Amino acid sequence: MNPAQRVDELRQEIRRHEELYYVQAAPEISDADFDQLMNELKALETQHPDLLTADSPTQRVGGRPAAGFTEVVHLQPMLSLDNAYNEEELRAFDERVRKGLSIEQSPAYVAELKIDGLSMALTYEDGRLVRGATRGSGTHGEEVTQNVRTVRAIPLSLKGGPKGRIEIRGEVYLPKKNFERINKQQEEAGEPLYANPRNTAAGTMRNLDPALVAKRGLSAWMYQLVPAEFASHAEMLRDLGTWGLPVEPHWKKCDGIDAVIAFCEEWREKRGSLAFETDGVVIKLDDPALREKLGYTSKFPRWATAFKFPAEQKVAMLHRIEINIGRTGAATPFAMLEPTVVAGSTISMATLHNPDDIIRKDIRPGELVIIEKAGDVIPRVVGPVDKDPDRPTPRWTMPTACPVCGSDLKKEEDEAVWRCENSSCPSKLRRGLEHFASRGAMNIEGMGESLIWQLCEKKLITSYAGIYSLDAATLEGLERMGKKSAAKVLGEIEKSKGNDVWRLLYALGIRHVGERGAQVLADHFGSIDAIENATLDELESVREIGPVLAASVRSFFDQPGNRELIEAFRKAGLKLVGEPKRAPAGPQPLAGKTYVITGELSGMSREDAQARLEALGAKVTGSVSKKTTALIVGADPGASKSEKARALGIETLDEAAFLRLIMIES
Repeated sequence: MNPAQRVDELRQEIRRHEELYYVQAAPEISDADFDQLMNELKALETQHPDLLTADSPTQRVGGRPAAGFTEVVHLQPMLSLDNAYNEEELRAFDERVRKGLSIEQSPAYVAELKIDGLSMALTYEDGRLVRGATRGSGTHGEEVTQNVRTVRAIPLSLKGGPKGRIEIRGEVYLPKKNFERINKQQEEAGEPLYANPRNTAAGTMRNLDPALVAKRGLSAWMYQLVPAEFASHAEMLRDLGTWGLPVEPHWKKCDGIDAVIAFCEEWREKRGSLAFETDGVVIKLDDPALREKLGYTSKFPRWATAFKFPAEQKVAMLHRIEINIGRTGAATPFAMLEPTVVAGSTISMATLHNPDDIIRKDIRPGELVIIEKAGDVIPRVVGPVDKDPDRPTPRWTMPTACPVCGSDLKKEEDEAVWRCENSSCPSKLRRGLEHFASRGAMNIEGMGESLIWQLCEKKLITSYAGIYSLDAATLEGLERMGKKSAAKVLGEIEKSKGNDVWRLLYALGIRHVGERGAQVLADHFGSIDAIENATLDELESVREIGPVLAASVRSFFDQPGNRELIEAFRKAGLKLVGEPKRAPAGPQPLAGKTYVITGELSGMSREDAQARLEALGAKVTGSVSKKTTALIVGADPGASKSEKARALGIETLDEAAFLRLIMIES
């Protein structure tokens, strides 16, 4: 088999597995086997660049960040639908249809689940995806082609279908499990939670960086062809599926309005079992000729309507509002309720979003409140039953102290989130310890999640410094920790005491301080004590340190508990003073040159690459600027750095060119 045949075979096989996984939820192979197919295709396309095409599965995240979105004109207007909210209004719709068609018997309809997502129009030319656009005003939308290409459910090329230019319409949505994953990441990062999957999907699709869009895990269902040249809508849906497009499988042809109403009632009860959010049912005439006869109003097609599911709301007693402290110290309020059944499950806790939202809605503990499941996923408090502002129940105010450790809660002016900045706060401790011991920070091998959780659960560690008070007897008494394992962990803990100062600074988990920021601060000030005592102006004056990072560092060290932590590290023997900066020995052929590294290098770590460059006299920074000599690009590079380098006309070096550089100059 020649390379071209194998490439074609791999593309067909990969697309088949994408459809099985992302559309049908019935994968046949493991993720590792899928990755192996994709890697083989990438290798062949690298070896034979003439075989690379825009619709290859390897090109889904190939676009660079956009400067903005271009306005496009839809092939036909994307009209909205009129709504029906109960059986009476559905029958009134059917009556209008029959009257408009001058028929007595209720006609055939197609009922489809209404996807709670973002309307999208896909343009294919001769079977290849060439454009994706949002609904926008209905006649004009925004082109989001590069973002659409990241949605794995959407085929980059069709299996069959009409030639020429066609437009496929549908909804891009965020599956429930991905929404929950994203909100968990937001919580762990100490950031505000997203309100619902629909808004998150819409915001994601309008992100200017396709690589970031790809990480969200959007999906899609398609339901319309423009122009629609079919004998029936049901036939069109079947054909869309055979072309490889994702079509939501629960649609049904209904002979008359009674069957439509039965379908709506069935899915009002069953909608919670779906992997995505649906807020109703779309009902359309099945016969295109009858649609043509009925026509349109200025806003809606007369031959379709949307039945909206009512959100099930209940009244419950709000006993109290409590505060949860996340890993980064984010203080998130939540409601403790009288247990109440909502949408099939018993709710005793519900989200309150943020303190400003509680105050705006005037939600007060000790009162009856209205609760619902937002999008049938997240229990939330809608608002109070009694909205009289002069009612006797005291208004709620945000606590000023952490409910766990008692430290001050602080809020930045441009944020809605309050935070506890005490590193030893027990609620922050577990996740914080995992970061502290991680490879990029203190690099304590063997101190993983399982061990840390045991230590915290048994209260054997109450601060980061507690790691350095552990002994063999303590560790050997834990699950899956024998003498040899305990000795190895203790050896790693001891070794970490001699780590570079920047590693300790990064390990502290100060908000906004990444590896590079920690290195810059350590290099400039030389010691943890000097950083701890630096004024805000002194911090801001450091090159590469902006006002947000500087303020975060100053706020961290203003906390008495954090100063006590540094003192505990000192007593434990950790290295708090850096080595004096010495001019590297030997020739300095790269003196005066500045490099930035992005992506992963296969031949060495980023730290080793930086050390090699600095040994040759070069400076390595974390961001691209006019002063950058070249950008070194490894695997999975940051899109923003690559784009900025291109915009500034800065040279880029792949890993092979980088290795040649340091070998030649050495």
